[in-house]
Amino acid sequence: MTGGIPSFGFQLHGSQGLARAGTLTLPHGTVETPAFMPVGTYGTVRGLHPEEVEGTGAQIILGNTYHLHLRPGEAVVAAMGGLHRFSTWPKPMLTDSGGFQVFSLAGLRTIAEEGVEFTSHIDGSVRTLTPESSMEIQAALGADVAMAFDHVVPGQASWELAEEGMERTLRWLTRCKVRHDELVDGGDSGDSEAGGNGQTSPSSRPPRPHLHQTLWPIIQGGSHDDLRLRSLEGTLSRGPWTGIAIGGLSVGEPKPVMHRVLESLSAALPPDRPRYLMGVGFPEDLVEGIARGMDLFDCVAATRNGRHGSAWTSRGRVNIRKAEHRTAEQPLDAHCDCATCARFSRGYLRHLFVAEEMLGLRLVSLHNVRFLIRITQQARAAILAGEFDRWSRDWLRSYHGQGDE
Repeated sequence: MTGGIPSFGFQLHGSQGLARAGTLTLPHGTVETPAFMPVGTYGTVRGLHPEEVEGTGAQIILGNTYHLHLRPGEAVVAAMGGLHRFSTWPKPMLTDSGGFQVFSLAGLRTIAEEGVEFTSHIDGSVRTLTPESSMEIQAALGADVAMAFDHVVPGQASWELAEEGMERTLRWLTRCKVRHDELVDGGDSGDSEAGGNGQTSPSSRPPRPHLHQTLWPIIQGGSHDDLRLRSLEGTLSRGPWTGIAIGGLSVGEPKPVMHRVLESLSAALPPDRPRYLMGVGFPEDLVEGIARGMDLFDCVAATRNGRHGSAWTSRGRVNIRKAEHRTAEQPLDAHCDCATCARFSRGYLRHLFVAEEMLGLRLVSLHNVRFLIRITQQARAAILAGEFDRWSRDWLRSYHGQGDE
C-alpha cells in the first residue's frame, strides 16, 4: 500500500482440479475470478452505455492500445484525465499492448528487432510501435494493467517461426519492463516513436500523476508445448509479475490443440498469480479454459455476434433474424437474467433487426455480454462448492444441444 492506493494482489479461495476461484486486487477495485472482460476497443464496449455494462456484472473491461493510439490519441486521453475518467468507467481496466493488432496488418507492417513499422488503416500514415512506446502509450492511458508488447504468430505456425516469435517476445519483455519501471517510478513520458503525428512527443503530453499500474507478460510459443514452457521459464526469470497472460491462442489452431497447450502450461504456472487467456471468449471456450486453470478472458465476439443477431443461450446459439422467431413470445433465454431477456420477446427482437433499428443490435449485444459473465459467475460458485466438474459437464451438454445455428 502506497499513499492510500491498494496494492496489486491475488488471493486464491478454492479450486477443483485445475479450475480456480480467486480475487484480484487492483487500484480501481477487486475482480472475483474467473472473470470475463468485455472489450472496449475505443474506450467503450460497442453500443453499450457504461451503466449497462456495469449492470451485466462486468468487473473489469479492456481497452485497445492500437486503436486508442490512432484515435483520439493517448495525449488526448491523458489530457482528459486518463482512460477511466475519459470513458467514465469507474472499475478496473486493462489495456492490451497493440501487438496483436499490428501483427494482424499483413502487408501493412514491417517487423524488425526495434519494433514494428505499420501503416495506419485510418489515414495511411506510417508509424512505429516499439516495446518502449507501447509502455508509454499505456502509461498515458492509465489502465490498472498494461500488457507487454509481444510478437504474435499464426495458430498453425511452424516450430521455427513460433520459436522466433517467442524469443523476440522475451527480448521485448526485457525492454518493456525497463521502460515500465521507469514510468512507474516517476520518469517522464519519454521520446515515444509510436506515431508520426507528434501526438506522443514529451512536449505534447500533460504532466502525469504517479502511475499506479502493473505490467503483465505474455507467454508465446504457438502450438508447441516445449516452446511454451521455454517462454514461461524465460518470463518468470525476468519477473516478478503480478499476473501472467497466455497469448497466441484462438488464432486458427484447432480447439483440442488450445486445450492441450493450456494443460501443458498449467502445472508450471505459478499458482499465486492470475492467469489471463487472451482473446478467448466464446461460451464453450470459457468453460473449457476455466477447467484448465485460466482466470481471466476477453473477446470481441459477444458484441460482434450481437450486432449480427447471433445470441448465445443455455441451449446453444440462436439467430434472431430467422423467420421462425417472427411471432415467438419467449425471451432469448428463459434461464437468463439480463435486461433484454427480462423484458423483450424474440419476436420483438427479430422485428428490430428486420427494421434495422439499432436497439436490436444493442439488446442482443447486452444479452451476450451478460451471458458470458454469468458463465464465469456460475463457474466460480461451482468451484467453491466443489461441484465444477459436474456443472461444466451439464453446461456443455446443454449448450451443444438445441441451438438453431
